[in-house]
Amino acid sequence: MSAPTLFDPERPAATTAAGPRPYVIALPAGLRLINSNHRINRHDRARMTKKIREAAFEAVSECPALMKALAAATPGPLFQRAHILGVVHPGSNRRADPANLYPSFKAAVDGLVDAGLFEDDDHTRVVGPDMRLGRVVKKGQLVLVVSGLEPGEDPLGYGAVTS
Repeated sequence: MSAPTLFDPERPAATTAAGPRPYVIALPAGLRLINSNHRINRHDRARMTKKIREAAFEAVSECPALMKALAAATPGPLFQRAHILGVVHPGSNRRADPANLYPSFKAAVDGLVDAGLFEDDDHTRVVGPDMRLGRVVKKGQLVLVVSGLEPGEDPLGYGAVTS
């Protein structure tokens, strides 16, 4: 019996009627991810962080639509503000807690900054990453869904609780 699919990247939840389809940035399957619950040597953690960051950068450079948009946005970043939905596709049907993979998502977002999608990934420019569980993928995979936001746009309805 398979676990229920909570997110399908073929039909991103972040798509809005007002804007274009979001960019789906898939990191390679089988990339070793950093789990907050695992205590690993700081040197190993740094190596893993670097690999994830580089994989995100490379995934952007391999996407023709993103490269075309980046060229049009030069010399500045592609997005002034954006929402990031992070989807972890586990390698098996075992129970999973996507929030434990936050260090991996953070490294991937840093790779997007390196690639020029954002000037920085602070709270004024990036909403998220909101982490979700996706369908099972052999060896597991991390996917980022990036949607541009208009200035002042509140994609998750936080205004009701922060005002």
